Amino acid sequence: MNTIINPSVVTIGTFDGVHIGHQKIIDRLIDVAKKNHLESAILTFFPHPRMVLQKEVGIKLINTIEERKKIIKSKGVDHLVVYPFTKEFSRLTAREYVEQILVKKLNAKKIIIGYDHRFGRNRNANIQDLKELGKTFGFTVEEISKQDVEDVAVSSTKIRKAIEEGDIEKANTFLGNLFSLYGKIIKGKSLGKTLGFPTANLEIKEDYKIIPKNGVYIVKAYLNNKWVFGMMNIGTNPTVGGDIQTIETYFLDFSQDLYGQELNIQMLKRIRDERKFGDVDQLIEAMNKDLEQTKTYIQQLK
Repeated sequence: MNTIINPSVVTIGTFDGVHIGHQKIIDRLIDVAKKNHLESAILTFFPHPRMVLQKEVGIKLINTIEERKKIIKSKGVDHLVVYPFTKEFSRLTAREYVEQILVKKLNAKKIIIGYDHRFGRNRNANIQDLKELGKTFGFTVEEISKQDVEDVAVSSTKIRKAIEEGDIEKANTFLGNLFSLYGKIIKGKSLGKTLGFPTANLEIKEDYKIIPKNGVYIVKAYLNNKWVFGMMNIGTNPTVGGDIQTIETYFLDFSQDLYGQELNIQMLKRIRDERKFGDVDQLIEAMNKDLEQTKTYIQQLK
């Protein structure tokens, strides 16, 4: 972990999704930093504390840590510090955490934090304790309002629920940007090619990344310096006897080989549930209908 040399204003949190609630806090952080001639810094932790302390292997996050880094940096924050969350770290007392991390590593002169923030061993310290420690170590504390903190929590819950239900448009509204899936294109069974819809098979290595409900979606990706639209199927391909979930995308008006490439595919709208059709001909007919719906949607964007 690099030490921040210049004095900073710090906010702390998971910032999963970096949604509109988070963006409001980030804007405040940057504004306070400029007015006080300080550098802006966000402190976040990875892995998620619940993964480490409660062994929650089933926890699903809106962003992978790499996605979170990119989005936060794009917002104009001077420093994003991702601190490794370990059992040893969790045992630091409140004072040790403040002195070793916030003061010595982040050079914090001001901390912007939620009214319900808990920290230190067993999370036994609160915002009042932080203010008292600030008198010792030379920083002030600004409280994020209860309303703003609750907006962040509610938005995160709503976004995860919307994604799990396949309501990508609702999720995108709360995010303030487009939910995306990032991974490597790997070789699949080439079933799409035999159906006249050659697909790019996306492999996501982070098992904690939330995946939308099975179904067909309209998506886009930046390929060869231009945005290319596509249809993504998330599911098991039941019509042809599949039983393993795959994420496959047919890109419109694009025929180049994408094997081995890293792709960031942004999701726009859900078309329908994945269904088991009576035969392959019925599946092809449905895919052609999906294609028409996708083309109509794209026309409406122009």
